[in-house]
Amino acid sequence: MTGFSHYNNQGRAQMVNVSAKEETARTATAQSRVRLSKTLYDAIHAQELKKGDPLSVAQIAGIMAAKKTAEWIPMCHPITIQGTDLQFSYEETGDDYMLLIEATVTVKSNTGVEMEALTAVSAAALTFYDMCKAVDKSMVIEETLLVEKTGGKNGDFRHPRL
Repeated sequence: MTGFSHYNNQGRAQMVNVSAKEETARTATAQSRVRLSKTLYDAIHAQELKKGDPLSVAQIAGIMAAKKTAEWIPMCHPITIQGTDLQFSYEETGDDYMLLIEATVTVKSNTGVEMEALTAVSAAALTFYDMCKAVDKSMVIEETLLVEKTGGKNGDFRHPRL
């Protein structure tokens, strides 16, 4: 089991001890994509959804999820997040649309915030689906990925496809 820090010497799961790691400023940005119909896109922009503005609710859900990540992901350390921001944009993709959700999480800590950013966009995408499913159940939550991260022992990372 060498090479994996989340296993103890008996090969069982453990939460890694990060107490000796240096506290540094760290950020992580993740994104998720949701494919939706033109009908739904038009309904959103005409403010015709009965549940209200799906992006406002998804924004709150993403922030809340980032703060609760350690409760969702078993080996994730509970940390005090200094900032979480979600951005939304639409792209026309021929006959339908793509909603791009991006979350950036910042912290000064001895562990990173990649999981918090990924959890934020995942919760925002699921919330968007929930808010809009009455109009379009055929939405597809597509790829979710870490765009970039800064800080920490392993240094900076930028996804090679972006």
